[in-house]
Amino acid sequence: MLQQIMTAPHTITFREVPIPAPGPNEALIRILRIGICGSDIHVYHGKHPFTSYPITQGHEVSGRVEAVGAQVSGLQPGQKVTIEPQVFCGQCHPCRHGRYNLCESLKVMGFQTTGAASEYFAVDASKVTPLPQTMSYDEGAMLEPLAVAVHAARRFGDLRGAKAVVLGAGPIGLLVMQTVKALGAADVLVTDISDTRLQTAAALGAGRCVNTAREDLGPALGERFGPDGADVMFDCAGNDITINQAIHLSRKGGVIILVAVFADLAHVDLAVLNDHELDLNTSMMYRHEDYATAIDLVTQGKVHLQPLMSRHFPFREYLDAYRYIDQNRETTLKVLIDVG
Repeated sequence: MLQQIMTAPHTITFREVPIPAPGPNEALIRILRIGICGSDIHVYHGKHPFTSYPITQGHEVSGRVEAVGAQVSGLQPGQKVTIEPQVFCGQCHPCRHGRYNLCESLKVMGFQTTGAASEYFAVDASKVTPLPQTMSYDEGAMLEPLAVAVHAARRFGDLRGAKAVVLGAGPIGLLVMQTVKALGAADVLVTDISDTRLQTAAALGAGRCVNTAREDLGPALGERFGPDGADVMFDCAGNDITINQAIHLSRKGGVIILVAVFADLAHVDLAVLNDHELDLNTSMMYRHEDYATAIDLVTQGKVHLQPLMSRHFPFREYLDAYRYIDQNRETTLKVLIDVG
């Protein structure tokens, strides 16, 4: 079978390796779709803080069960599935308290351990989540980023009636926007510097879109939400500009959820954060319940994934996919790799 390997930043090779046989507790998955996310792009540029080379990527995936080990139950050949890519110890304090997404020795497939960018992938059956047969493989590959959005939304708590701001209308921002609305938010304002992305946000239900390259966010917030401002701000862009916008424009005692991964060291105004007693909260990946909710939101038609799919590339053109993303950043959302 064919397996992708990123040997160094900007360098991808392929190699032929044997199709793995599933162990007693494993499932063999025929990988069909792989999504490329912002963290993958950090790896491509050599800027991911927790990834070394060589690495086989692939953590946003969907596929079909080909075979299962002798001790596996609940999975059968032909089933449509996705993979939850966290590898955790189960013994540390976070794991013992159900927060395995914060495992002290957490590894993520495609970053610290082998990812699924292969024609076939053998994986512990506990990490395989069945998908409804009505769900497409494209949608299945996007459940991982949607689970990120669900987990981030839950970090705020009860969203019913809330006024929310989403800073950044990339794939994660658009998924967070849809998720907070689906979970009861009354109104969501979305920012970006790309009109194309903001048009997508508006089409998906954003109450107000602000291109911060041309419009001052402060007055726009006041106009939309009144003097009390927003209840929560989600930073889905992850740069000094957006995190400081969140700090300076949150109402006193407000809540900020950092969703994005910072590729560089952040420079933030901690004096204002402290003086305004802001709650700067963070969100790390997801747990299985977030996947379950993500599946429900898609099947119920409350979150739409198709509008976020920008382009497909064949498996052998993985490197071209990265180059395309770099050359079309403002107009590209989710790029998918067709493995089979």
